[in-house]
Amino acid sequence: MKLSRHTRIAAAVAGAASIALLAAACSTGGGEDDTASDEPVTLTITTFGTFGYDDLYEQYMDENPNVTIEATNIDTGGNARTDAFTKIAAGSGLSDIVAIEEGWLGAIMEVSDQFVDLKDYGIEDRKGDWVDWKYEQATDSDGRVIGYGTDIGPQGVCFNGPALAAAGLPSDREGVAELLGGDDATWEDFFTVGKQYHDATGKAWYDHSGFVWNSMVNQLPEGYYTAEGELNVEGNADLKERFELLGTAVADGQSAAQAAWDWNGGKSFVDGTFATFVCPGWMLGVVQGNTEAGGGDATTGWDFADVFPGGAANWGGAFLSVAETSEHKEAAAALADWLTQPEQQVAQFEAAGTFPSTVEAQDELAANPTPNEFFNGAPVGEILAARSQGVVAQFKGPDDSVIQENVFGPPLQKLDRGEVDTQQAWDEALALLNELVG
Repeated sequence: MKLSRHTRIAAAVAGAASIALLAAACSTGGGEDDTASDEPVTLTITTFGTFGYDDLYEQYMDENPNVTIEATNIDTGGNARTDAFTKIAAGSGLSDIVAIEEGWLGAIMEVSDQFVDLKDYGIEDRKGDWVDWKYEQATDSDGRVIGYGTDIGPQGVCFNGPALAAAGLPSDREGVAELLGGDDATWEDFFTVGKQYHDATGKAWYDHSGFVWNSMVNQLPEGYYTAEGELNVEGNADLKERFELLGTAVADGQSAAQAAWDWNGGKSFVDGTFATFVCPGWMLGVVQGNTEAGGGDATTGWDFADVFPGGAANWGGAFLSVAETSEHKEAAAALADWLTQPEQQVAQFEAAGTFPSTVEAQDELAANPTPNEFFNGAPVGEILAARSQGVVAQFKGPDDSVIQENVFGPPLQKLDRGEVDTQQAWDEALALLNELVG
């Protein structure tokens, strides 16, 4: 097995010391099965957030009567990370199929032998299905491929049309895209318009700084790690410059200081608390779900613009991996393979807004855009296909998600609440970096 550096927080997440993880990682367990038989088999799968798989599970079981799928969905990717590493440390409990988020794929790669090499189940025959970097992301240092690619996260801007109209700003998709700078949009443009909006209404421009910061970081050629896997935070002039730009926006009243993944039970999407939201494709389902939870609907006025500050950006995306502890590896691989076929990725997009990582599915959505009634009839598939041009996922190191959530998350929350200034927030982030990551 492979043993490497683990941070104090990663050890806490795993709930065991490194030696426990070593023991767990060296155990395999589980036998092979033959999916050519009609023997009944129950497959477990754990996902997170909004995957849009419910109808696909039913379809698969209808087409394969001997298969029963038992699905678990965890609310957020961060909590799914905790769940996965706790079970890896314990040496048991992983589902047959585990959804792995791009942000913590680097950490999974340090224990990649806990998941089967999908080349043993024919994934190489599908290598050309995905955008090339997606397939490479799931390939470990030994050349093993441990994940079927699900979605990627090209980003556009969600905006509330009535809110912008009330501020005297353009409120249609094309007008908003032009307002924010079009093909040449920058973060400076975004925050300049945000200040105009705040000055006109007294209300916040965006929900909270954590998600904006994550988008700003993901857009850089190198983020919290270099392409060679070295930590890349302290002394990183690009990160500091963007942090200061964000700090100025906060000082101008542009952040609504919302709690991540809460938004007052969704009411903040309905009551005009903020006017824009950074939206990778999978976040469209989050916007709709929260708006409806807050008592809103399509008439609330959310829309989706083909523009993003700073150009192409990718936030998120996931993989389906098969655990070595599975007693039904062949059947599990067959299900994961089916769920990630282009046809199913189109259905997944229609259910949850997750933009496909397979080229054929992307082409289908671009060629036959279906208006999204919730987002004012926006052709979201066509928009996301356009936003995906030039997207290449950034290298994510083993503690990338820890840095985003636990190093920068708390200082940004304090910055939003006015408890610290920009420099104090940056200094606190560096202190947490040294404490939690080293």
